[in-house]
Amino acid sequence: MKYLAYIFLAVALANASSVKRADPQGIDVSDYQTDIDWTTVVDSGVTFVYIKATEGTSYTSSEFSSQYTGATDAGLIWGAYHFAHPDESTGAVQASYFLANGGGWSADGITLPGALDIEYNPDGDECYDLSAADMVSWISDFSTTYEASTGRYPVIYTTTDWWTTCTGNSASFATNNPLWIADYASTIGTLPAGWEYTTFWQYADSGSNPGDQDYFNGDSTGLANMALG
Repeated sequence: MKYLAYIFLAVALANASSVKRADPQGIDVSDYQTDIDWTTVVDSGVTFVYIKATEGTSYTSSEFSSQYTGATDAGLIWGAYHFAHPDESTGAVQASYFLANGGGWSADGITLPGALDIEYNPDGDECYDLSAADMVSWISDFSTTYEASTGRYPVIYTTTDWWTTCTGNSASFATNNPLWIADYASTIGTLPAGWEYTTFWQYADSGSNPGDQDYFNGDSTGLANMALG
């Protein structure tokens, strides 16, 4: 019996270690990833996912509902993200569209604050023909609209290069908005102005799991607390 007790204790300690391990692994997915086997994703060590919900003001991901259901049924902490098109409409309009189509937040312990994916324009000028001042205003418009509805400021996903070029390396958002940096390297390089650390790190655009590969900067307790607000 004593031997069995040692086994149970070892299992309990191993489980506790896994729950609180540093830098929880995550992924982010969109409609490019279909028929995801979420059980396999969880078994591989993934603990959170960001799912694309909307883009601009006329696109909702056809995979969003099934990805949300699959991820939450599998026990993942999750969040939604919006791909910004600042050349199409105001930040407030796009935040409202995001909120109406899966981008909301509630303190249920499994939902991360929504993320604003603000990066290179896939269809034209990389800064969407906005000046740095106008871009900062647009992001602020989105951010404050989202916060007014949910009580949480959105996560900002970007690259240091884009942020420097298109916002003038504004430090205006570092106080309130968690940073999700895309940097495909073995270590994180220089961050945008104001942020002393990144909350999420997208370190690769492919890997053993579907979609892009991410880390949370902290442990699993910190990740869960972020979902609680």
